[in-house]
Order: sequence, then C-alpha cells, then structure tokens
Amino acid sequence: MPSTHNLFRVAVLAGVALCLSACTKEPAPVEDVRPVHVVEVKLDGGGTQTTYTGDVRARYETALSFRVAGKIVERNVEVGSKVTRGEVLARLDPSDYQLNIEAANSQLAAARSDFAQAQDELKRFRDLYEKKFISAAEFDRRQTAYDVAKARLEQAQAQLGVTRNQSAYTSLRADHPGIVTAIATEVGQVVTAGQTVMRVARPEEMEVVVAIPESKLDELRSARQVLITLWAEPETKFKGRIRETSPSADPVTRTYSVKVSILDPSPKVQLGMTANVFLGSGATEPVVRLPLTALFQQGDKGAVWVVDPKTGVANLTPVQVARYTQDAVEIAAGVKPGDLVVRAGVHKLHAGQKVRVLAESTP
Repeated sequence: MPSTHNLFRVAVLAGVALCLSACTKEPAPVEDVRPVHVVEVKLDGGGTQTTYTGDVRARYETALSFRVAGKIVERNVEVGSKVTRGEVLARLDPSDYQLNIEAANSQLAAARSDFAQAQDELKRFRDLYEKKFISAAEFDRRQTAYDVAKARLEQAQAQLGVTRNQSAYTSLRADHPGIVTAIATEVGQVVTAGQTVMRVARPEEMEVVVAIPESKLDELRSARQVLITLWAEPETKFKGRIRETSPSADPVTRTYSVKVSILDPSPKVQLGMTANVFLGSGATEPVVRLPLTALFQQGDKGAVWVVDPKTGVANLTPVQVARYTQDAVEIAAGVKPGDLVVRAGVHKLHAGQKVRVLAESTP
C-alpha cells in the first residue's frame, strides 16, 4: 500500500498540470495581408489611339542615270547635298562623243556637197529637157539623184543632232531641286546607259512609311484622325493623311506598308527622321482604361479586384470588356471613377483578402 505522503504528492502534481493546461491558449492565426499596387479608375478622353513607328521619306524620289555609257570622270555631290534644277551632278569621259561629233560634221559637209552638185545638175538638165535636148528618162534620173542627195543631207543633219545630244548626255544634270539621298557609283567606274548613279529626293512633299499588321487593317481604314510626331520633337504634332496602303503583305514580316502624308510639315521635319503615327478612332464617349495585367478571368467573363479603402479588403468585381488595345483594356461597365483596382498579381488574391496598398498611379 502506497504511503499517504506519496499519494499527496501525486495529487498535487496532477492539480498543477491541470491548472497549467487550463491557462494555456492556442495562438491566434496571423492574418495574411498582401501588399498590392493599385490604379485609380478614371474616365479617359474619348477615342482610342494606336501608335506605329516609321521614318520620314520624300514622296517623290528619282533614280538618276546617264542616258549613254561611259567612264565617270567627275562627281560633284555627296549624300545629303542640296541640288538645284539643271545643276551638273556627274560627268562621263566625253572624248569618244566629241570624235563622233567631228565625224558627223564631216559626213554633213560631204552630204552638203553632194546635194549642191545634184541641185546644180538638176537645174541644167531641166533647161535641156525643156528645150527637148534630152529624154524624159534622163531627166528622171537626175531628179532621182537630187532626191537621194537631199535625203542624205537631211540624214546627216539628224545624225549630227543625235551625236550632239549624246555628247550632252555625258553630263548628268538634276531635273528638279532636291536632296541627294544615295550614291551608287564612284569616279573611275564604267557605267552602262540607264544604270542608277544616284538618287535625288524632292522634299516639298514628305510622308512617313510605317508597317501595319494585317490584324489592324480594319482599324486603319476606320481611323478618323491621323497625327504625326517626331522623336526629335515629341511636343510638336503634325496632321497626317493616309495616302497609300500596299495591296500585298511583305513576304518576310507579313506586314503592310502604309504611307502617311504630312500635311503641314515644318523645317524641323527632315528626311530620314524617326516618327510616330497615331491613328485615332475619333470617338467622343469617355472610356475607362485599365492595364491588361489588372484583368482577371472568371470563367468566360472578365473581372477585376477592387480594393475597399475603408476595410482594405479586395473584392472580385465582374466587368464588361469593350475593347482590347496593345497594352490596355477598355471597360464598358463594372467599375466607376474613383475605384481602386489591383493592377498586378491578380491571380495571387482570394475573395475577402486583406491587402496593403503600396502605391497609386494612373493607367
């Protein structure tokens, strides 16, 4: 039989253990508060804009070439040179063409002599024929000789004109004022007739050439407003007009080349500059734009996380998507101005979750 002292010790230890267990409580779970970036919903001005980047080019650019073959002995311009109408840009060696002119002059002199002799003979034989001293056949032979001599004289005169023209073609002249944009030959090079020597652009009409994907052609056709800005002068905006759309896509990039005329260019617009073309829909109804990263897919519908500024709780709110753009989504219904929408990390939130706003920004 245990002693009374041992029983008392066991009873005391059991009582202490019971008191300790009664005083110990389970620690409360720590609520997960996730930091988020939000964007305040604001009504954007009417209309949408899509931006394309291209370069400034001249509407008219001519490939100049010599009309005769020869060796280039002189070039008077460089790329970027401004030229005037009639200015000599390059020359060919004229030696052979000068010799051709001398030969044509000699042939013309011989033709003149033959014609003068045939003319005098025809006059004498006409007098003899009228006096019945020669037959009609003999007079016809003299008439024919005169006609042949006259034709040869005219041929020699025309040949001399052609030879002089060819000699003049050894000087390449500008047909109109412009700027040299490319040079394809150098002094000492032998070129053929029609081979491109240089290109001259006429800067009075300039345009921006951009590449449009085939999925944006309908948007291009419906654009009501076209604006152009330069990377060098982003504050200045120029009005534009779509002048030409390529009927076929580029075989490599699968994009369509579009030429946009600059309607009111200033001296700041220079050939080769990089430009942005803004295509606007011209709509007047204000819209709500949010970043694409703010959209949460709820089944087959879109939704966004709206933060209650009083409780700090994120609530999933269904929205009606009106249109997608390159980096934003337009919301037709579901949110109102002033709402705080989570703009990133939307797939890491759950309904009723507490959040801590890190920053607010404009979409």
